[in-house]
Amino acid sequence: MMIKPLSNHILLEPQAEEKTTKSGIVIPDTADKERPTRGTVVAVGPGKSEDGKITPMSVKVGDSVLFKKYGPDELEIDGKKYLIGDEDDILGIIE
Repeated sequence: MMIKPLSNHILLEPQAEEKTTKSGIVIPDTADKERPTRGTVVAVGPGKSEDGKITPMSVKVGDSVLFKKYGPDELEIDGKKYLIGDEDDILGIIE
């Protein structure tokens, strides 16, 4: 099953957080894990409709993005975790 987002919604696949810090410290699996803030765009809606005009999306499928920690909602499809949210939840594209 796959989901096609409507309006200005985006389906994201969260990227796993690093297990080693920049200074080389290994973070154990038992440590408190924070919700990921990076992800890959899996699907996008057509864009937001205002006054009969559709504003195109700023991101596309395959983009690696930085998003608000608690903006998107979690969902599970076929046993895999995804996030779905508005385009406004995206803070930037990682290049």
